[in-house]
Amino acid sequence: MTKDGRRRGEAILRDHWEGSGGIASRALTAVTAPLSALFGVGVRARGFLHDRDFLPVRRGPIPVVSVGNLSVGGTGKTPVTRWVVGALLQMGHRPAIVARGYGEDELALHRRWHPDLPVVANPDRPTGVEAAAEAGATVAVLDDGFQHRRLARELDIVLVSAAQPFPPRLLPRGPYRQPLSCLMRAHVVLVTAGIRAGQGQGQLARARLRADELRPHMGPGTAVDVLPIRPRGWQDLEGRSISPPTGDVLAACSVADPEGFRSLAEAVLERPGGVDLAAWPDHHPYDEADLHRIVSLAGERTVITTEKDAVKLMPLWEASGTGVRPPAVLAIEARPGERLAALLRERLAGAAPAHPPTGGGS
Repeated sequence: MTKDGRRRGEAILRDHWEGSGGIASRALTAVTAPLSALFGVGVRARGFLHDRDFLPVRRGPIPVVSVGNLSVGGTGKTPVTRWVVGALLQMGHRPAIVARGYGEDELALHRRWHPDLPVVANPDRPTGVEAAAEAGATVAVLDDGFQHRRLARELDIVLVSAAQPFPPRLLPRGPYRQPLSCLMRAHVVLVTAGIRAGQGQGQLARARLRADELRPHMGPGTAVDVLPIRPRGWQDLEGRSISPPTGDVLAACSVADPEGFRSLAEAVLERPGGVDLAAWPDHHPYDEADLHRIVSLAGERTVITTEKDAVKLMPLWEASGTGVRPPAVLAIEARPGERLAALLRERLAGAAPAHPPTGGGS
């Protein structure tokens, strides 16, 4: 499939998930609904086998904290993982990030944020945790680990986006990889809310409502909270702080929720409806043709992008010699705060830190 075909396909699927595709979306339901039902049977069967201990669960050589979600992305998992790693460092641990390795952008971003920590890419998570321990880590932070039940963990953090369709539908009818019943396994559920242009506090109110809707599907001891995903500031492609862009802008990105990024930019720049979008599929590996397309679409406008895209665009931009001003990067952050930090300390109470704590995790 060509790049343009893939982009159009993902756009059609997103509209289908959100119920905004009109006749085409309703026609697509005839195909996706039965496939979704079959997918659900498989997910529940595998969960049953794990619950009854027919499928083995391995315990790694070091404690494991998992940051995951029920859906296929766009929940704020990467900034939450960054916060968890920072909190563990303050507690005296030497954490490692263990990921499946799909999408080099997130791995490169973690390596930029934490150059002195192990970042392990391995689709076999137990083997990845063993490699992290061999590299000197005292705790493994499992990126996107909720579905990987072969590995025991001390804390399961699950993110649910308030902006995603509800009630949830499983793939391919909707963006969910697991049903809500799986939240029974979670220790912490964070309902994330991004800032969107023209909505004020509406996203936070929606997130609180979503948290109430999710509560019946959780265990009695599950902690639930609303987590705003906020802008952290503007940076250049290398991560240095810069002034906000002025004039007209073009948002270029390859993330799971490109409309969410556009809306965030419109809110930050105070330009509702004033930011055009050039989007590629999530984790897209940019090439020279993509770079020329961005430059052509931007014209005299400033290009803005995400941190995940910046680590992929930087080498291309440096090698291009286009003379066009590099993109401005809109960085985001998540700060779950002391409640989650306390849970981390409680769950890891028996784990030996690498050095004395330096403070709290908020």
